[in-house]
Amino acid sequence: MTRSDLMPIGAFARRTGLTSSALRFYADSGLLPPAEVDPVTGYRYYATAQVERARALRRLREIAMPLAGVEAVLKAGPEEAARLLDAHLARIEEDAATARQKAAAVRSALGGDRAGLLIATVKGPVLADAVEQVLTATAHEPGMAVLGGLHIEAGGEALALTATDRYRLSTRTLAPARPAEQSWSGTVDGDDLRAAAPEVRRTPLVRVEAVPHGIWLRLPGREDRHCRTLPERFPDHRQLLASLGEVTTRATVPKEPLLRALEEHPGDHVTLRVSGHAVTVGPPDARHPGTTVAATVRGEPLEIRFATTTLYPALSTAIGPDVMLDLRGHDQPVTLRSADRGDLTTLAMPVAPDHPV
Repeated sequence: MTRSDLMPIGAFARRTGLTSSALRFYADSGLLPPAEVDPVTGYRYYATAQVERARALRRLREIAMPLAGVEAVLKAGPEEAARLLDAHLARIEEDAATARQKAAAVRSALGGDRAGLLIATVKGPVLADAVEQVLTATAHEPGMAVLGGLHIEAGGEALALTATDRYRLSTRTLAPARPAEQSWSGTVDGDDLRAAAPEVRRTPLVRVEAVPHGIWLRLPGREDRHCRTLPERFPDHRQLLASLGEVTTRATVPKEPLLRALEEHPGDHVTLRVSGHAVTVGPPDARHPGTTVAATVRGEPLEIRFATTTLYPALSTAIGPDVMLDLRGHDQPVTLRSADRGDLTTLAMPVAPDHPV
């Protein structure tokens, strides 16, 4: 290797985003030794071929990977490197969740809000199921954290859970074992609830209490879980529900065959043709055959088009073997309900017939 193939430590630092002191540290640790060291001056020189390794090293350190982990990733093949990265990220997420819970406990102790307002007392397995079902209608959108939350409304003899990603809206109403002390509503961080759901499911009876900036899930025999509330205002879903037009077509369809038809459909968008005694799942062009699922249909024949990513999760979370589709026109939201249990209701927005495929 000639001197022209090498660059001094300062130039290499600028090219890789690492400081000169960091390069000396990584050289001394054996992770990134220089290609050549001048025996007289001690100056360090690096080769162009080392640039990518140095950049990868920098990125790994930026996600707080320890030196031993960095070395293992840099030595590994692509599949093993990906596995090591996933394991590291899982540890970070677990540590962050633990830190949030401990911080919530400290905050409550300092603020004197350990005992909160009782929202409801609910069977743990029922609450966990409802949370996981409704949270399928959430989304992580930059600048719109509220779309990743679960809106909770407590009052009287009901506990209503609602979530929306703007294309779907899911809501489920629970009858608590013990009702709220007074009416309360707030939007709770969906990721916190997802993390708490496994412990909630194992708890026979859960007390849900509201405190400033969050709720506490009281889990007898287990560690209580704190979930943050989001400051943003939840979309006015009640106005949307109240403004829905009259149902013109109703189809009751077995859920599993309908889901299989959607899974086998090759496109990003799917058209439902509802008429007679069937729902046909197919492409927008009616000349191409689709998959026909037997159904009980009442009302006018209707053709309506959806993004598969909107319709499939709305159907998959329905309770029971059948799903009821309430349709109001090709450009109106469809209401999906469990035919035998109507407490989980989902709205799915169609796409315009002329939407590009």
